[in-house]
Amino acid sequence: MSIVDMVEGGFDIAIRNSELEDSTLVARKLATDNRIICASPAYLAEYGTPIAPVELKDHQCIHLIGLENWLFETPDGQLSIKSNGNFRTDHGEAVRDASVNGLGITVSSVWSIHQHLKRGELVQILSDFPLVSDTAIWAVYPSSRLLAPKVRAFIDYFVEYYGDPPYWD
Repeated sequence: MSIVDMVEGGFDIAIRNSELEDSTLVARKLATDNRIICASPAYLAEYGTPIAPVELKDHQCIHLIGLENWLFETPDGQLSIKSNGNFRTDHGEAVRDASVNGLGITVSSVWSIHQHLKRGELVQILSDFPLVSDTAIWAVYPSSRLLAPKVRAFIDYFVEYYGDPPYWD
């Protein structure tokens, strides 16, 4: 995955769901990006449902490249689990679709899977052990420019559209 240089490319705004590292950009939070552990009912029926994070080592986990270590909040503090699995990709929708199709357990953003949860195609597991994450969906724009009215309107629209809390939570 590549990140475009917004200033050099002449872009007014971009949407990102990762932390801002480029100090030449300004970030405005549009919505939270809560992530959960989930799997398909078919996978859980065949392989069982883990009841604690350490049990993930006995399961096939689907990885988004760069997110192989999952950090859980437990009664004893934070616990990092390096999950096992043969399916790795850099595409979030492929991770989601693989999980829907019963290939394993994954971490997914609720905004990406909320319809699948409603339809029962995915179920949240390990809800007693929330993931430690401060991810969000951000509008980013170059700090070297005045904020154009069209960019302000774009940001305001999505802040209202997503809501607080976001409609998918």
